[in-house]
Amino acid sequence: MTLLPFYVEDLIKTALSEDINYIDSTTDLLIPENSYSSAYFMSKADGVLCGVEIAAKVFTMLDPEIDVKFLINEGAEISRGQKIATLNGKTRPMLKAERTALNILQHMSGIATYTKKCVDAVAGTKASITDTRKTLPGLRPIQKYAVTVGGGRNHRYNLTDAAMLKDNHIDAYGSITGAVNALRQKAGHMLQIEVEARTLDDVKEALACGVNVIMLDNMSLDEMKAACELINGKAKAEASGNVTLENIRAVAETGVDIISLGALTHSVTAFDISMKWGN
Repeated sequence: MTLLPFYVEDLIKTALSEDINYIDSTTDLLIPENSYSSAYFMSKADGVLCGVEIAAKVFTMLDPEIDVKFLINEGAEISRGQKIATLNGKTRPMLKAERTALNILQHMSGIATYTKKCVDAVAGTKASITDTRKTLPGLRPIQKYAVTVGGGRNHRYNLTDAAMLKDNHIDAYGSITGAVNALRQKAGHMLQIEVEARTLDDVKEALACGVNVIMLDNMSLDEMKAACELINGKAKAEASGNVTLENIRAVAETGVDIISLGALTHSVTAFDISMKWGN
């Protein structure tokens, strides 16, 4: 996954405008305009680094002359106490950019770190780890990008990508079969259909409709295993709901093809990184 430059620039401009407004009342009134400084980023935890180019661009957008050198590559594992990057340039823009750059870097690294933990937990099974649409407004591209850096895969990016009949769609229309048939009458040949199944009977009905993906929603391990035996490769089986790092291995071993976790993006803990002054 590649982040489009115009999206990155717009995101940074929005974040900086929100944070600085007219002036930085502390920095602009305290620090001489011709002051120069050195600083560095340091990791305060173990995990996966993500967002280095965006964090660097926050500084250079305020001052193109700031020299930002990341010592660790994107997607690399980092350790507590490890120096991540060095910065040299005018003091004012470095201080102004600090929080915005760290917010982005910490958030993206947190997502990549948790994703890798989930990916490692299911290693050796056929299950792939994916995100969901449970993302923060305006941040979906960087959040989904961070998932891929952590070794995960992306679910649909938006409502246009696929037709996903969730429980409320099915309840509103009346039945799985009726909803799938109605969709097929209007959908183009490229559109995939996924159905959320709450019971094994729902799985059987979805299979009879020939859908592409069947989501096993909040099922027990025994139910998921039975569902996978029913599906038997005739559709992709996706586990969703109440999946944690503690039970994800057991979920994968039921035979599902996909495990989707909203927690990868909606409630991930920010990775602890600090900016220190001096060499």
